[in-house]
Amino acid sequence: MASAATDAPGALFLTPGMLERGLELMPIPAAHVSRGEDGFTVVAVNRAYRLAGLGVNAARSPMLIALGERIEEFLDGGELRLDFDWTVGDAIDCRYYRVTIARSALTYRNRCTIAFIDQTSQIHTERTLRREMTTDSLTGLPNREGFIDMIEPLCASGTRHAVLIVDLLRFGRINACLSSLAGDELLITVARRIKGALRARDGLARIGGDEFGIAMTIDEDPHEAAQLADRIQRALMAPFRLTDYEIGVECSIGVALNADAVEDVEELIRHAQFALKRAKSTGKTEFYQTQAFALAREQFAMETALRRAIDRRELRLTYQPICDLSTGEIVSFEALARWRDEDGRDHMPTDFIPVAEESGLIVPLGRWAIDEAAQTLAAWDAAMGGDCGVKVAVNLSAIQLQRDDIAPVVEAALIRHGLPGDRFTLELTESAIVSDPDRIAGIMHALRALGTTLAMDDFGTGYSNLAYLQKLPIDVLKIDRSFVTGMLADRDKIAIVRAVLSLAQALGMKTTAEGIESNELAQTLAALGCTYGQGYLYAKPLESADALSMLDARRAAATASSAS
Repeated sequence: MASAATDAPGALFLTPGMLERGLELMPIPAAHVSRGEDGFTVVAVNRAYRLAGLGVNAARSPMLIALGERIEEFLDGGELRLDFDWTVGDAIDCRYYRVTIARSALTYRNRCTIAFIDQTSQIHTERTLRREMTTDSLTGLPNREGFIDMIEPLCASGTRHAVLIVDLLRFGRINACLSSLAGDELLITVARRIKGALRARDGLARIGGDEFGIAMTIDEDPHEAAQLADRIQRALMAPFRLTDYEIGVECSIGVALNADAVEDVEELIRHAQFALKRAKSTGKTEFYQTQAFALAREQFAMETALRRAIDRRELRLTYQPICDLSTGEIVSFEALARWRDEDGRDHMPTDFIPVAEESGLIVPLGRWAIDEAAQTLAAWDAAMGGDCGVKVAVNLSAIQLQRDDIAPVVEAALIRHGLPGDRFTLELTESAIVSDPDRIAGIMHALRALGTTLAMDDFGTGYSNLAYLQKLPIDVLKIDRSFVTGMLADRDKIAIVRAVLSLAQALGMKTTAEGIESNELAQTLAALGCTYGQGYLYAKPLESADALSMLDARRAAATASSAS
């Protein structure tokens, strides 16, 4: 053979028959190829090779035509073995092979054996499983995994693109009230309508129960994403026919652009979902903003630190006096939470209370505040040799009322520290009451049964409803500082305060004005009929020991005055 003559001296010569018998021992397609002056020659093949249709004629063999350059490079190189993947055929009849080219020794410079492992069935199975794993069975759209697969090529290519997340606002109620079949029908119809609002090259996926994701390329202006969001909202405006009902379904849409060169697909989706959260609050399409996301991260960091602070009992209560406007006598102290973290930084309640409410930490925080206030009041009584003559007021948040059983918590604190219920005032906001009026009414009656005083805080700033005031066991209305501050120079504020005071008097309630900073303001409020006052005129929030000292000094002054 010409090929044998070109091999290095000492190379072992094997006839085609010998080679073919050796190849027949292999269960996979295999061929022995020789390189000569006229090109490649298929010296021997096994039966599996013939059945695979890879061709024994060198001029027409798809194997040699496709792999000739790879074989040439291998023979000219110094390796004994080379492995790679090879795809042959068209889209309809495509086969996938793992190819191994090998020779027994470097002396065989012009001969090699080529083996083919057919991976077609395995790859088809993997692709089928992948397709099932990345497809939503209800709508036939890609699911979240499929959505990620859809976006990854856009990120890799550097193409300007946007991710939109669409959330159906009434789906949960429809699904619960009209059956899951009606909910499924709604999702299928919504998917069809959204698809109709997209461009041909935009991708749609169902990434959650009632959430759809859209991947779109940006041609010229990011405003294209806003235009698409508008088309989607218009497409969903027409009522949906479900069983015997025609129901309108609105949606919220959050948008994230890859303008910030975000390479992580999951992060881009999170940005869009963060924008969606804002969209649910504002009622309009929202684009992701870096500052808002950074603020959310800060809040998560604060949540972590606050959780640790509650566990370590690092928070404390300060106490601001509430005085009788007619006598100036202290009748109560409002307990206000303060937090100094382990780094010595002070955090205002306006910063950490909203975080506590959103995270659910308001429940353990509220329980601690109730017990701490009761313990402090009992300590004041002990220090002054009996009832110190004041109440303590604790604020209750709407989330706390919804998630905790407040009445037993208050009762347990009173019993633990040996206090009667009438030494405690619990302050609720209007928003807490209107969130669930019937349930909150039951809680308030349970608290009243303990003997506690109930106050409505920040009256007039929320959703004031006279029916609540008439039916609920409210003892005190607290007039918000926004109406009190600057009242003397503003006739409208005076009119509002006068109206609140008249309303409270008609309903048999007492009143407390917040934000009093001057004697003139205190005297005016007293003349208008306000019962109590609170503000910097009397004192800023005090530490427990300072509040006790203030009480002691007031009692000493009163004793001296009566003795004279």
